[in-house]
Amino acid sequence: MYIYNVTISVDNSIHTEWLNWIKMHIPQVLSTGWFTEAKLIKVLIDGDSGVTYSVQYRAKSREDLDNYYKKDATRLQQESIKLFADKVLAFRTELQVIDEYSVNFN
Repeated sequence: MYIYNVTISVDNSIHTEWLNWIKMHIPQVLSTGWFTEAKLIKVLIDGDSGVTYSVQYRAKSREDLDNYYKKDATRLQQESIKLFADKVLAFRTELQVIDEYSVNFN
C-alpha cells in the first residue's frame, strides 16, 4: 500500500476559493482509478500568510502510483497552477505503508 501525500500551503487571500476547488478536485483524482481513497487534512500550525493542508491518496500498488504519474498527474496538477499560480505552494511525498494497527474497543 502506498500513500501519495500532497502538502499544500494556501495563501489567505484565496483560501475559501481554493478549499471549495480542492473538494471538487479530489474526486477527479480518485476518478482516475489509481487510488482507493483520499483524505483532506488541515495541518495544525500557525501561519501568518496562509493555511496548510495535506491531501493523502491511497494506492494499492507501486504500479498504480506510477500509472498516475504517467497518465494523469501533469494534467491534474496544471489546473491548480492555472487557477491559483503562486498563491498555492505544493510539495509531494510518497509513503509506503509497512504495517497498520488499530484499537478495537469492543
